[in-house]
Amino acid sequence: MQHTGNHTDNSSATPARPDVFKPVEFPADMKEVNGKEFGGERALFATHRLHLDGVTFHPGESALKCCSYIDASRCVFEGKYPFWHVDTFRCTDCLFQPGARAALWYSRNLDMRRCRIDAPKMFREMENLSLEEVRIPDAQETLWGCRGVKLRDVEVAKADYIFFHCSDIDIDRYHQEGNYSFQYCRNVVIRNAVINSRDAFWETDDVTVYDSEINGEFLGWHSRNLRLVRCKINGTQPLCYCKNLIMEDCTMGDECDLAFEDSELTATVNSAIVSVKNPRSGSLKALAIGEVIIDKNILAPADCKIETDI
Repeated sequence: MQHTGNHTDNSSATPARPDVFKPVEFPADMKEVNGKEFGGERALFATHRLHLDGVTFHPGESALKCCSYIDASRCVFEGKYPFWHVDTFRCTDCLFQPGARAALWYSRNLDMRRCRIDAPKMFREMENLSLEEVRIPDAQETLWGCRGVKLRDVEVAKADYIFFHCSDIDIDRYHQEGNYSFQYCRNVVIRNAVINSRDAFWETDDVTVYDSEINGEFLGWHSRNLRLVRCKINGTQPLCYCKNLIMEDCTMGDECDLAFEDSELTATVNSAIVSVKNPRSGSLKALAIGEVIIDKNILAPADCKIETDI
């Protein structure tokens, strides 16, 4: 996974990581189910306190629907909707095959580690979930309406519309290929990420990104309280229509033209910017700016202070 920037953050202004995930605990009296195969509809419907090791769930819907305290290790899921309405579960070294689409919905308290998910539309309307060393090659429409999300060493691809309407998110060491990400999210902290995404962070509230690379058109439009610290940014028309945009020691690439239109900002950019258009208010310091466009369409108070050669 590619990372950028200085990963050591010693700034006194850096907040503590959000407390978004509570560890999953299991009772002592778990029933062991080892090496078995199940198929058909609702194979283990409404069962509780199971440790599944090396179990294969063949095609069939809702294998573990309405369950609680499920600890799945080295399991294979081939059918749709296996974990719906589940309370407290763990998946370790598991494989979700393409047929297991929409596998984890309407559930809470998930700890997932070293899993591979080859199906789209995962994690909907969930609460308190942690993913570590997880790979999702087909992450379309994944992580919608989730609350309390922790990601560590996660890679996603084909991830259009990932993190739609989510809140309370803590991410570190993350690589994403997919557009329209993090729309309508609230209370997000991201560190050491590479995010390749058109229209990322639209209509977000209270998002902070550290030491990351963000590539894609129309970054952060209509965001509120977006803070970018030591980030590398590229893509046309970035960071327009923002309220309380903060940039600290960032750099901007050769495609960053027409930046900051109608934005309220406090920004320090340690590189040149191709062009800036009609920033509304605040301050912008940059190494150089190719063109500053101020025309009749600028909105009041139209008093943004622009400095170069910092």
